[in-house]
Amino acid sequence: MGASRESYSAEEMLAEMDAIGVDRAVVVPPVWAGDENDVALATATAYPGRFAVMGRFDPFAPMVRERVEREIGRPHLLGFRMSARWGTRDTTFMDALEGDEIEDFWDACEALELPVMCLTLRRPEALAPVAERHPNLTLIVDHMAGAGALSQEGAADLLASLTSLGRHPGVCVKVSGVPNRSQQAFPFEDMHPVVRAIYDSFGPERMLWAADITQLTKNTYGECLRVWQEGIPFLSSVDRDAILGSTAARVLRWPESMN
Repeated sequence: MGASRESYSAEEMLAEMDAIGVDRAVVVPPVWAGDENDVALATATAYPGRFAVMGRFDPFAPMVRERVEREIGRPHLLGFRMSARWGTRDTTFMDALEGDEIEDFWDACEALELPVMCLTLRRPEALAPVAERHPNLTLIVDHMAGAGALSQEGAADLLASLTSLGRHPGVCVKVSGVPNRSQQAFPFEDMHPVVRAIYDSFGPERMLWAADITQLTKNTYGECLRVWQEGIPFLSSVDRDAILGSTAARVLRWPESMN
């Protein structure tokens, strides 16, 4: 596949989706896009029914509740994605989790029933205190928190940290990166124990398929989908339907009827 990419045009993304039968996709603006969601939202407006957005948001700026309400009123914005740094300060999302400095943000998202995707890197356990304080808040751990093949150093401990969050009913997992993290060819059997552990802890009703398409370096977009369609033997057809669509539609509050 080659090196990861910093961007895809809407037309390139739609061509990739149509080639493998993906009906619609949630756009997550990259870190280098800054604190604005305008480009992603314009894309969703230009192609109604094909794209929605989990936007970037600075939880440190003043008047959090008012800004959350204003931002979430924009068409096609489903919720927020927390990652890296923001424009107001040189503080990372993981730093912010260590205290209560962004508690107003969590309060607002919980009250307004807005899902929040969280790039926890390899520290998913840092979300546990937030989940405990906000039991009605939907938190989505990005990219399986970086959990890779069990042969990788430290992977077992990381997987245990991730699956420990399964006790919090509001925590979900974005199951992306299976092909990229595998050391094997399709169907990436060294990753099946990782998927099984996540499945046992969260169930298909809290697992959301994702491709992380700009970061694919070893495999194809089609393989990211195919592994969930036919490559993981313990999944039932009901499980696959949930992971590949219905769970995201429910958790992100983006039902097909909105298209």
